[in-house]
Amino acid sequence: MKILTAEQIRNADASTITSEPILSIDLMERAAFSCFQWIQSHLDRHVSIKIFTGPGNNGGDGLALGRMMVLSGWSVSLFMICSPEKLSADALINYDKFIKLNSIPLSVVREPEDFPQIQKSDLLIDALFGTGISRALTGVTTRLVQYMNQSGAPILSIDMPSGLKTEENDGSPSDAIIKARYTLTFQFPKLSFFFSENEPFVGEWIIRDIHLAQSALDEQETPYYYTDIQDIIKIIHHRKRFAHKGNFGHALLIAGSYGKMGAAVLGSKSCLRSGVGLLTTHVPVKGTEIIQTSVPEAMSSVDPNPDRISTFPEIQHFDAIGIGPGIGTDEMTGSMLVQLLTSVTCPLVLDADALNLIAMNPSWLRLLPPGTILTPHPGEFDRLTGPSQNGYHRHCKQIEFSKNYKCIVVLKGAFTSVTSPDGRCCFNSTGNPGMATAGSGDVLTGITLSLLAQGYQPQYAALIAVYLHGLAGDLACEVSGEESLIASDIINNLGNAFQKLKKYVQP
Repeated sequence: MKILTAEQIRNADASTITSEPILSIDLMERAAFSCFQWIQSHLDRHVSIKIFTGPGNNGGDGLALGRMMVLSGWSVSLFMICSPEKLSADALINYDKFIKLNSIPLSVVREPEDFPQIQKSDLLIDALFGTGISRALTGVTTRLVQYMNQSGAPILSIDMPSGLKTEENDGSPSDAIIKARYTLTFQFPKLSFFFSENEPFVGEWIIRDIHLAQSALDEQETPYYYTDIQDIIKIIHHRKRFAHKGNFGHALLIAGSYGKMGAAVLGSKSCLRSGVGLLTTHVPVKGTEIIQTSVPEAMSSVDPNPDRISTFPEIQHFDAIGIGPGIGTDEMTGSMLVQLLTSVTCPLVLDADALNLIAMNPSWLRLLPPGTILTPHPGEFDRLTGPSQNGYHRHCKQIEFSKNYKCIVVLKGAFTSVTSPDGRCCFNSTGNPGMATAGSGDVLTGITLSLLAQGYQPQYAALIAVYLHGLAGDLACEVSGEESLIASDIINNLGNAFQKLKKYVQP
């Protein structure tokens, strides 16, 4: 699913109108009806509705929605922030249709004295600006937004919370942006939805398909995508009946140190649960008994050091290597990492302390083999690239990092993003806050390593691993809830995640 800029959205709208062909007012009607259907299905119809509309097409959506709700028996009042003569052409058509619904309250809000009384039990619908805003709100509109936010009533935004821009939001004061509980966004998510600083404004966002022409979407070029199950089933491999373990690769996981062997266990289990044929886990002497007892399916390679990783085994017969979980940042371990980076010829995934060691020695970045997968959380990424002002700035750095070092960066978090050397960025659609728990990243490393060893291209391995990891977490959450979810629950649901994928795959 593409993620488009505000200008591209307008272009796609215009192209749909031309290619179908339909009138622009019909597209507005389609958008409003899509919102109406969701509201009918999800909200209490006895609640009092207050709709706030602006001068543009987002306001026209609100006017059309208001008419539909009135005709369906909802209690609706409507408040416009401009006089009718300032409405866009399509919004004016819907204004005329609305006022023909005799005795339905409609007011023009020019001053704070015109603001309506709001009860906490009301539902406020924000149809002020949508994607049509390019600068911060000012004047009485800002006062209205503040009044709505402070009312305590839930707010539903149509397409975009008013005051929030579709991409970068630097310079937009937070008190001049609607804080929506729900955002019904049209056709695809907007880029700003994926950054944590915007969560207070967007709330829960729901994609409403308004059936823009596929040709209109195809002609819009973008580096941004939202990965869903349909994307994953197109690239996932299918096992043949006569396959054997040699067909699914031999992975090497270098993990663990004294007191941190849990990371090696979690990474090993998730690697095996993700379909690798053979796994060797390289651990310190004191970790040998732990790994062989906890993960009997894995072979162990024993480092000569009792407490930490100091070297690595012969690597020429491995199909992929993962390193980092629980290895610590000892100087001896760092020397081993440098030797590995200069010796490895197979696909590589780096996580956790491997990333922290590189952050402590930035010159090692030039040693990264092309196509290496890095899986940092935001803190690890900031250690690699320096502090970021916000999620959007970190995202920009992520893209540049992938380009500069020709690597795949998996920036973990809500909507985990995967960037590649060509500048493409894919946001993930699975996962939940319960996965913010110790060891969850080690599980992702194991899944990614497994897919690399099975022969997936690094970008595909990263995309599938992130999706599977989140899907397994979602399935685990259905049983344990967010608060009680632990990393092992994710591993235990990997089989269920694969089974769910298979339901969508044609043999």
